[in-house]
Amino acid sequence: MCDSAVALGGETLGGITLFAKNSDRRGDECQPFVQFPAARHPANAHVSCTHLDIPQVAETYRVMGHSPWWVWGFEHGVNEHGVAIGNHSVFSNEVLEEKPGLIGMDLVRLGLERGRDAREALEVIATLVETHGQGGAALAPDAAGYHNSFLLADPDQAWVLETSNRRWAARRDALRSCSNHYSLGSDWEIGSRDLEPFARTRGWWQEPGRLDVAAAYRNPHVPGRISEGRQRRSGEWLQKGRGRHDVASMQRMLRNHGDDGAVWNGAKLTAEDERYFTLCAHSEPLMWTTASMVSPLPEQRSGPWPVWISFGTPCTGVFLPVYLDGVIPPSLARASETPDDASAWWVFKQLQDAAAADPTRFTPVLREEWARLEAEIEAERVEVERSARAAAAARDEDRAAAIVSAFMDRTVAGALELARRLRAQLG
Repeated sequence: MCDSAVALGGETLGGITLFAKNSDRRGDECQPFVQFPAARHPANAHVSCTHLDIPQVAETYRVMGHSPWWVWGFEHGVNEHGVAIGNHSVFSNEVLEEKPGLIGMDLVRLGLERGRDAREALEVIATLVETHGQGGAALAPDAAGYHNSFLLADPDQAWVLETSNRRWAARRDALRSCSNHYSLGSDWEIGSRDLEPFARTRGWWQEPGRLDVAAAYRNPHVPGRISEGRQRRSGEWLQKGRGRHDVASMQRMLRNHGDDGAVWNGAKLTAEDERYFTLCAHSEPLMWTTASMVSPLPEQRSGPWPVWISFGTPCTGVFLPVYLDGVIPPSLARASETPDDASAWWVFKQLQDAAAADPTRFTPVLREEWARLEAEIEAERVEVERSARAAAAARDEDRAAAIVSAFMDRTVAGALELARRLRAQLG
């Protein structure tokens, strides 16, 4: 399960596109944050994705994103050109191919590594889907795979892309949220050549008019209340804040448990209640939010620009700024299948577990502490980025990178120290 949202510049307070996503997966699946440099590759090179080797391209771009410890690709991420992509599982009438293929997380990373804007990244993913298909474990190393939808954005445009095996459809939008079901109707703009013929051949679409993607491809046997309620609430959030969205409002959306600022207390609800499935997911035994990202996508990227990330449930954690231009601290990228106090993900997961003993009592304590730290980080960030931009303007890219790298080291070290102290305090 996952939820994502985008607001183009015309819908935001600062006139800059904002992209946000919660990655919802098994609660004990470590999901570090990793980065990879731009690279050039020799002719006939291949790249080993999670289950499949495919031909490599001549050039790949600088990228970073959240990646489950056992997966090659990203749940969500950004690249040096200001493109952001996230994926979501969707449930199709079409049976997933049995043979290994690309999984949605592979396609997110491949789109970022090969796409200079959202449309180009979409074309990359669509071509790969048609060529290699989708298949293989994706929910866990020993679990099933799934079909995928994607939200793609850059400073000027955003696209929703929905797939079923090797078929796909897409449309543009300026203010959009996505969840775990097909949502494109007959308003799709572009699609694979066999999208409509295949649905008609299977008897999923027999109307004379243009294909309705969701009506034709969506599996009616998968309950929709889980994802439909979340998408409705995220959509309402976007509409309510039109013209006023900023990083903080997107972070609040990802932390949402119904009413703004409400604390999760699942003991009062059951899985039969739509409200049980909140945007910040604590949906035992289904899914937990295990990583989050909020990214402005500025048109001018002459200097370092921040992306905010969180580990575990964002209501119990902190959003930290990271930069493609610098080197992220090793603790963010440390992957481990089992608890590891040197891994930032596991430190925040253990704090989350401590808070779960009494969420009504402990979550407000954590929110107060993290709000204070976030304010301190924000005050320093403004000056750090000013210094880094000045260095970049003077064509001293190494100094600019060193400035933001040192800032990330300080903020992450401080956040981990506080997380460990709070965990001990909660008991």
